[in-house]
Amino acid sequence: MTVGTIGFVGLGNMGSALATNLVQRGFGLAAYDAAGAAVIPGGAAPARDVAEVARRADTVVLSLPDGAASEQVAYAIATAAGRRAAHVVDTSTIGVAAAQRVAELLAKEGIGYVDAPVSGGVAGARARTLTVMYAGSDEACARMEPVLAGLSDRRRRVGDRPGLAQALKLANNFLSATALAATSEAIAFGCSVGLDMGTMLEVLNASSGRSAATEDKFPHHVLTGRYASGFANSLMSKDVGLYLQAVGEEGGPAEIGARVAALWERFAEAEPGADFTRIHPFVQGT
Repeated sequence: MTVGTIGFVGLGNMGSALATNLVQRGFGLAAYDAAGAAVIPGGAAPARDVAEVARRADTVVLSLPDGAASEQVAYAIATAAGRRAAHVVDTSTIGVAAAQRVAELLAKEGIGYVDAPVSGGVAGARARTLTVMYAGSDEACARMEPVLAGLSDRRRRVGDRPGLAQALKLANNFLSATALAATSEAIAFGCSVGLDMGTMLEVLNASSGRSAATEDKFPHHVLTGRYASGFANSLMSKDVGLYLQAVGEEGGPAEIGARVAALWERFAEAEPGADFTRIHPFVQGT
């Protein structure tokens, strides 16, 4: 199925990797980021603003920091003079309510919307092992399948309406944040009594305590001292806060969620913009 030219808005760490994937799959790309043309990946054509992207592209992919940004860009797309864009794929993590608002805003102008947050980090995006979880109408999802395939080799439709993919992404990030925080405490304890961190990780990864934190984040970023996963603590704090908000709106249990959210909020306030894997030294020092 032909999708024509693709527009891309938001070229941070994740957005740049996803846009590069589309270019490498042969898609024509018109890209824009508020930081300017210097962040546009090779092979993509820079656009002056969001409105120009909407005029030049049939589909626009978003990779933005929060719901407010997605709503602002969606409005700019919907109201662009001479708009060509007929579909929007939003890979941002913006929360259930924001995804529903964006979908409604775009629907009023006849624009299809696919809620498509991603998980797997920048390294996963570059390796095409990133998971794209997406939700939307049958028509929108079918039309956007080539675009989704251009983003990553791992994709799973999780629902028939926008917001459902956001709910799953928030649950995923809550579990990721909890595992990383809990592993930080456990490793700090082990090291305090004389255990070697590398030894602990080897045993944990062969035991029931293993997780993405023990298998990936600690070996590659904490043990090595790199702390360069490409995901900021402020974004994780935002995601866990969105999770807690959504759970509260549904009246679900949130005892653990509240504690995890408070920890990540303290970390983000203490070290704004730090790589989220640096939560280990933060926990160790508190």
